[in-house]
Amino acid sequence: MNAYYASVEIKLNPSLHGKPVAVAGSQADRNGIILAKSEEAKQQGVKTGEVIWQAKQKCPNLITVPPQYDQYILHSKLAHNIYYDYTDQIEPFGLDECWLDVTASKALFGGGMQIAKLISNRVKKELKLTLSIGVSFNKIFAKLGSDMNKPDAITYVSRENYTDLIFKLPVRSLLGVGYATERKLTKYNILTIGDLARTDPAFLQSKLGINGIKLWLWANGLDNGRVRVYGESIPVKTVGHGITTTEDLYTDIEVWRVLLALSENVSKRLRSHSLRASGVQIGVRRNDMSSTEFQAPLPYATYNAFYISQNGFILFKERYDWKKPIRSLTITAINLESSDIPRQINIFHDFSKLAKLEDLEDVMFSLHQRYGTKSVYPARLMENLKIAKQVPYDIKPPGLPVF
Repeated sequence: MNAYYASVEIKLNPSLHGKPVAVAGSQADRNGIILAKSEEAKQQGVKTGEVIWQAKQKCPNLITVPPQYDQYILHSKLAHNIYYDYTDQIEPFGLDECWLDVTASKALFGGGMQIAKLISNRVKKELKLTLSIGVSFNKIFAKLGSDMNKPDAITYVSRENYTDLIFKLPVRSLLGVGYATERKLTKYNILTIGDLARTDPAFLQSKLGINGIKLWLWANGLDNGRVRVYGESIPVKTVGHGITTTEDLYTDIEVWRVLLALSENVSKRLRSHSLRASGVQIGVRRNDMSSTEFQAPLPYATYNAFYISQNGFILFKERYDWKKPIRSLTITAINLESSDIPRQINIFHDFSKLAKLEDLEDVMFSLHQRYGTKSVYPARLMENLKIAKQVPYDIKPPGLPVF
């Protein structure tokens, strides 16, 4: 769905139609970045991810509105209901995108292009939103097609024309190629998807590991990933939580408090999925907007917030150089396993301490369920944490490929 958050806001408030509109976070809590923008704002150079003051320098008449996630979730579900009339193979990719496999629906509704037109017209009529649709023979090229012509367009990428349409696109356009991978590929003059497709896969594997082979297959149209049935559970690979602090962090103790606060959310989500973490990852964004990440294994797999945050903090102290103050932090539980798997005790780490921590947290979280999250919590969290009073839950796009 085109400019999804902004389009929903304009639908809810028609007086915004035709004006440069951006959905933005709270400046007071230093989450003041552009989350989405209307086509009018895009034409004036406003970019997703930039801070509000930068956007307003480009577009002085920019209208900013706070996000209404409940409405975005509602309209996403309404769109899914329309898709479901044509197929039950619907795999969400964030709130505003889905893959649909309509192979089994051709006899009822016609080919892919015809079904795409039917869906586009219905979404426009019933939800007052527009779609950019890619029609192709695999998920990767369908995604590329949906990104090629915006807004309100349908692009057909076939087995016959994909080299003409796809190979000229920047390699960054391919799903799975992030900034770090793009930098590596650029070093070897791999600038387009066509360059990637023509590169020796053994060379790519030597530089990018197994992901090099995967990207080579995807660039050559050899993706054979299936579209999941709607509602099918997707395995959880990581569980993380991050926040932009209300003020920059300058000391280790400030970092420790934030990591501990964030870890409670991570712990509860691990428990809800009956998972334990065997590793921890810390993400740091400095106040100059540069970022870095560190990760390490945990001595024991656990869902305990204190244990995860403590080991994450030890990792942070070992690896962060404090050349710049910190603007935001993320802590992520990685290398997940089922909480039903027995844990092997070793002589180098005292498991009894972790067992006591887990028992204590079990009691604390049960009290949270009965009396609220403020009924009992660590004394360390009573001081100024430099985080917003209500730590928002991140809406994570489901169905993202994991690398």
